[in-house]
Amino acid sequence: MNKLQIPGNIINRQQYIDRILPFMGKRLIKAFTGQRRVGKSYLLFHLIQLIREKEIGANIIYINKEDLVFDTIRTASDLSEYVLSCLSEKGMNYVFIDEIQEITEFEKALRSLLLNDTIDIYCTGSNARLLSGELATLLSGRFVEIEVHSLSYVEFLLFHKLEESVDSLDKYFKFGGLPYLIHLSLEDEIVFEYLKNIYSTIVFRDVIDRYGIRNIRFLEKLVLFLADNTGRLFSAKRISDFLKSQQINIASNQIQVYISHLANAFLIHRVERYDIVGKRIFEVGEKYYFENLGIRNAVRGYNPADIGKILENVVYNQLVYKGWKVTTGSLFSEEIDFVCEKSGEKMYIQVALRLNDDKTIKREFGNLLKIGDNYAKKVITMDKFTGNTYEGIEHVQIRDFLMQ
Repeated sequence: MNKLQIPGNIINRQQYIDRILPFMGKRLIKAFTGQRRVGKSYLLFHLIQLIREKEIGANIIYINKEDLVFDTIRTASDLSEYVLSCLSEKGMNYVFIDEIQEITEFEKALRSLLLNDTIDIYCTGSNARLLSGELATLLSGRFVEIEVHSLSYVEFLLFHKLEESVDSLDKYFKFGGLPYLIHLSLEDEIVFEYLKNIYSTIVFRDVIDRYGIRNIRFLEKLVLFLADNTGRLFSAKRISDFLKSQQINIASNQIQVYISHLANAFLIHRVERYDIVGKRIFEVGEKYYFENLGIRNAVRGYNPADIGKILENVVYNQLVYKGWKVTTGSLFSEEIDFVCEKSGEKMYIQVALRLNDDKTIKREFGNLLKIGDNYAKKVITMDKFTGNTYEGIEHVQIRDFLMQ
């Protein structure tokens, strides 16, 4: 089963490879999840390449559910039967399944295949529920999930062979980090046409078809609303009240369902609200950010007036890419943009377009100064700062933050 031809132009995304290496060859399912077209398939190809380099003649079993060649593999039984028919009796068998959520009850097949200690399993999925429900129950403790994101700014520069500059940052803000953009000219008309098609694929295949959505017009209006209000604090009821003012009547619980579907497809990320003093998550109120800003801009339009929203979304994406668990903070009547946690550490971040007056400076730094602990605190802006800290709080320019 070595007939698979993998692309010859794979660009290394070492962060993800480093995370998966300790689990290769182990009896654990390795699952890459994330929005369509963020590069999950190429990570599989890279792993196949690494296996072939290490093990000449390795038996690679590859299934791509977006390829009609594998259309007959539709159920758990089909999947198990196909893999078993391809097994080699000599050495390890490496099984790669792309877009596994297209196979009904795939988790049952994976559980069965995992019993064979000569099978090493890798898969990708474009739904956040891939490892929830039945799979988590049937395979508890026997899988590793790695969420794959759009390109970081550093990766964007690497992929497009660009030098770090104001112009490069503007391109990143505008077009986002889908890897395929390296094959296109970075011109508005060309890139946004491609991104609109990707958006349509995500919405129709991963939301409308998967969940049987009937009110398509409302779903599209909801995405536009979220794009227009990126980073604003909302509840489903507040969204419902706003839409009623636009002559669109829909219950707040239905809005929450639709938002969950969009989040499951990784189109948006829901960020919960955290009480810094009470150390608890509020049941009401959250923010929404887009996984890929290029898609957000293709849907909403790239408007210079939105640069503040885009800046905040970029900071959020970078934090998640770096492995931080992110919530939005509430400190009495004040708002802290991001409360970040990782490996027992915390970091608090405020995002502002510019610190061009005393009122803005006192608000952004002042809110952080009210937090009564000694974890790192930063204010991230578009403008450059060459002075000292503000009472111990670091001011970081966005280009420096993204290049760290």
